[in-house]
Amino acid sequence: MAVSESGRTRIALDAFGGDHGVSVVVPAALEFVRDYPDVEIILVGQQDILAQQLGANPPRRLRIHHASQVVGMDELPSKALRGKKDSSMRVAIDLVKAGEADACVSAGNTGALMATARFVLKMLPRVDRPAIITAIPSIEGRTWVLDLGANVDCTSEHLFQFAVMGSELVSAVEDIDTLPKIGLLNIGEEEIKGNEQVKNAHLLLSQSTLNYIGYVEGDGIFQGGADVVVTDGFVGNVALKSSEGVAKMIAHFLRAEFKQNLLTRLAGIIALPVLRRFRKRVDPRSYNGASLLGLRGIVIKSHGGADAMAFENAIRVARKAARSNLLQRIERGVAVHLGEGSET
Repeated sequence: MAVSESGRTRIALDAFGGDHGVSVVVPAALEFVRDYPDVEIILVGQQDILAQQLGANPPRRLRIHHASQVVGMDELPSKALRGKKDSSMRVAIDLVKAGEADACVSAGNTGALMATARFVLKMLPRVDRPAIITAIPSIEGRTWVLDLGANVDCTSEHLFQFAVMGSELVSAVEDIDTLPKIGLLNIGEEEIKGNEQVKNAHLLLSQSTLNYIGYVEGDGIFQGGADVVVTDGFVGNVALKSSEGVAKMIAHFLRAEFKQNLLTRLAGIIALPVLRRFRKRVDPRSYNGASLLGLRGIVIKSHGGADAMAFENAIRVARKAARSNLLQRIERGVAVHLGEGSET
């Protein structure tokens, strides 16, 4: 378990990342330390602004670590990497590298976060590329999907590596006794379907000791047959954004229908408890917090437009990853399934 000498997990927050910065991060941090006495929060960013936001008597398990710069949401990753060495994003990752934090969370520029984390923390042995993974609600609970945008072009070997890391993450954070079921996203379930990249990944997975269940079509992500669905970053990101768009469309249509007339408004009032439960089950804020797998450190990406509730969930993901020894488990899993000399 990754904890400090005090027995607490230390999480560094990029307090100035994202669309809303401190106005979201600080309230989320304050709520989180109240809810989790086993956590210490390090707010990284401009000290004067953070001190003003925290007020006169901040919690003892919440401290400020000064960083003078901010990475813009539209800033080129190369520019952020070379020219923003004292940014709140970079310093938060540096704290993980130095062992002063067990994980970091940022809602900042995804490309800059990925580039900076990879440069500072480096990759785990035998892992070629990092991958972004998060959970998506499904009929049976939730399905973990990777990659969600870190790698537009992938080889079959990369997809196999993603499957290994995804399997280890779900085993760690879901506390399940059996091996997670792994599905490979494809345009059909038949053996002849798919491009060469997917077919070759299918062969690698079929020959492995992972709990591979075969091809999964797009709707299978939400059916819940697989615990982990593997794909490249281009397809994965499109699938994620499509699901978010469908959820918004359904919510829009429901609101519009219930506002049609007096009768539908009354029906809406009667159905309100059901609608609230439905909204809670599919609320993307409850699933906020994507892990950057394959790095020598725990880095969690929050949605850039996250509110305090969503950002708090991203911190929760970081705590779970740190306290479940995720890095060590992925490293062991990679050694078992990839072995020496399998780097591409």
